[in-house]
Amino acid sequence: MAPLGLSALRSLLRRSSRPQAWTPPEASWSRPFGLGWDQPYTVRYASNLDDGPWHGMPLGGFGAGCIGRSSRGDFNLWHLDGGEHWYGTIPDCQFALFESNGSSQRAHALAVKPEADASRPNSAEPLAAWDWYPASTPERSTGTYAARYPLSWTHYEGVYDAEVSCEAFSPILPGDYQRTSYPVAVFRWTLRNPSDQPLDLSLLLSWRNTVGWFFNTDPSAEVHFRDDGSPEHNYAPAIGQGEGQRNRWLDQEGVRGIVLEGQRSEPIGEGQGQWCLAVPDALEGVEVLRCSRWDPTGDGQELWQSFAAEGRIPNSNNDRSSRAGEQASAAIALKFTLAPGESREIPIAISWDLPVTAFATGVRDLRRYTDFFGADGCNAAALAAEALRDWRQWRDQIDAWQAPVLARQELPEALRMALFNELYDLASGGSLWTAASGKDPHGRFGVLECLDYAWYESLDVRLYGSFALLQLWPELDKAVLRSFARAIPAADATQRPIGWYFTQGRGRVEADRKVKGATPHDLGAPNEVPFDATNYTAYQDCNLWKDLASDFVLQVWRTFKLAPTGEDLKFLADCWPAAVQALHYLKRFDVNNDGLPDNGGAPDQTFDDWPLKGVSAYCGALWIAALEAALAMAQRLQQELGLDTGSDQHTFSAWLEQSRSNFDRLLWNGEYYDIDAESGTPVVMADQLCGDFYARLLGLEPVVSEANSRSTLKAVKESCFEKFQGGSLGVANGLRRDGTPLDPNGTHPLEVWTGINFGIASYYRLMGEGQTAEAICSAVVDQVYSGGLQFRTPEAITAVNTFRACHYLRAMAIWGLWATHTDWQRIPGAERG
Repeated sequence: MAPLGLSALRSLLRRSSRPQAWTPPEASWSRPFGLGWDQPYTVRYASNLDDGPWHGMPLGGFGAGCIGRSSRGDFNLWHLDGGEHWYGTIPDCQFALFESNGSSQRAHALAVKPEADASRPNSAEPLAAWDWYPASTPERSTGTYAARYPLSWTHYEGVYDAEVSCEAFSPILPGDYQRTSYPVAVFRWTLRNPSDQPLDLSLLLSWRNTVGWFFNTDPSAEVHFRDDGSPEHNYAPAIGQGEGQRNRWLDQEGVRGIVLEGQRSEPIGEGQGQWCLAVPDALEGVEVLRCSRWDPTGDGQELWQSFAAEGRIPNSNNDRSSRAGEQASAAIALKFTLAPGESREIPIAISWDLPVTAFATGVRDLRRYTDFFGADGCNAAALAAEALRDWRQWRDQIDAWQAPVLARQELPEALRMALFNELYDLASGGSLWTAASGKDPHGRFGVLECLDYAWYESLDVRLYGSFALLQLWPELDKAVLRSFARAIPAADATQRPIGWYFTQGRGRVEADRKVKGATPHDLGAPNEVPFDATNYTAYQDCNLWKDLASDFVLQVWRTFKLAPTGEDLKFLADCWPAAVQALHYLKRFDVNNDGLPDNGGAPDQTFDDWPLKGVSAYCGALWIAALEAALAMAQRLQQELGLDTGSDQHTFSAWLEQSRSNFDRLLWNGEYYDIDAESGTPVVMADQLCGDFYARLLGLEPVVSEANSRSTLKAVKESCFEKFQGGSLGVANGLRRDGTPLDPNGTHPLEVWTGINFGIASYYRLMGEGQTAEAICSAVVDQVYSGGLQFRTPEAITAVNTFRACHYLRAMAIWGLWATHTDWQRIPGAERG
């Protein structure tokens, strides 16, 4: 079977045994229900994460932990421990549907048959008594999964007489710093009887009690190096531990359901708290059945026998605590009849209250949603009650904020789809969002660079990937940059080995973790003390990087100028001292006194496996743009706040004049810019003028002339895009002018970096070359969304169908396309702060 591209999938999804097939909503990613991939992308390095292609949209608020349901109907992503990853299907976490038309009946769990129970390694066939929903084949669709974050839809067809659809979402609302943090998912079921006979239906939700599972049982979280030289730590969650768990009925105004609880320490520990399964208490004509406890470790007959026979489950409120070795699941069934032509809408909420995120021994943070619901871990029911009360309003707000993007019909549908769906990483990228404090009124926020490189908010990566946060949740973008501003003056002389030297066979080379004045690469890792212990990565010595200080200054000015909430002088003033210190530190590396910092010969910038020597186009252009931004900052702060920035203006002006006078002289070759001044490497570096892009975007003096910019973009397009796999993959990082590789076994130069491509495309768009921008983005989006990489977009893909570093932060750079259109509307709600 040949791989199915996006257009072929659309065609298949429109075939059905029914006269009118369900059509996926506009600008959504869709897939026939349960249809596998023939040749999905696979991981490049054996040590890197590869869960396979069965990923769907995450559910849950930013920093609240999230769950994911795939296109085969299973819940398989469990990011409930801050910054950590656990993937696996728990078969009894599932919806099911019973139907009787008077002459025949059927019941299926609404997922394809699971291979194994991920919570019980080496176990027998899970829930062998259950009947599972049939998967689609290339010839026949049994349903469709579609997603346009934060909305997803599952439509079932050709199996039941009833028309059955489920829409799932969480209240991810731009500019709303309360509801976007909620740990809750709403499932809006729509069932219609198109036949001429009454249909008896029963909708079932079963859920495992996982309270106490999601914390690291390895307190050392020992760090070691992967085969690619990057550090990682051991994560051993307490999966399957059920002792002390109990489930009980919930009956309160507006809500009926079941609360799932577990053992607690004092104070409450990580992974402790509650889950809640809830439905409205006033569902006219619906019989609500609840089984508070059943055993999911057997064949499932205990629950399934009566459900498959008549749509009923044991109605019992058994709240005893589990003994060691026991597991406890709970279930709700909603039984009702649909007359011919009748339809019914049923909302179901799943919420969780796991308020604590723990890091190094004794270090813990409360999640942001606890500012609104308290921190005792007893508020899952309150979360579910608000969801069932307000879900229609939330749904309308989602429509409102997505409308301006959907309306831009001149942008290809696949790119509008990706604009929404790449936002998934703000929920499932190990995001951390703490409770507010006087110093941080919106809390502290961070997203991992990726799950393989598990440290927060890598500054060089977020130079590209933070465009989404800036435009939709600008106060969170400011929170991240304030964290960097606080970290720049700090120092940590702890010595640690640098991984790159190991990969080069050069033995053990050590460096300080953090030098005072150096801009940190990241805000730390989930196994240490995020925000306070920065520079977790040790693949390179980040104190030597030549792009980080410029990245910081440019992002501060960008956020000040472009945030939909307007210019925030206090934010600018808060970051100004760190910006000055960072630029002075970076100027130390101007070894030739030509005004431009010199790269040191080891990889010392975002392409951290790609050595540059002397002045480089990439770092030099960013430096010039950052000096322009610093001068603009200084002038505004002096004019409007009365700060004395005259001395800094004088210094930066002198540096800028010298830098500009030497940049073209050292690097311009008449057609494009050499990668650097000293290595003699004869390649066209695709992202060589990122600094010029930023300067132009922010209304600063461009780094290079328009003629040089356009000539460079022409060379990049021809060499790195059109001559690399015919443009079908995207832009390679660096090739010879004729499109051939300098080193056929090279790493970074031969990779297509998704976020870099979106950034380069935004530069083309800014320069009025919209067709090229769309061609680049379309190539990358097609590879990701037809290659089984959806909702785990990697940093890099290759021409041999491999990827590296999934769930990558930089891919949200696709929102640079929106930022480069001044006539495009701002997103409703994002202007709130």
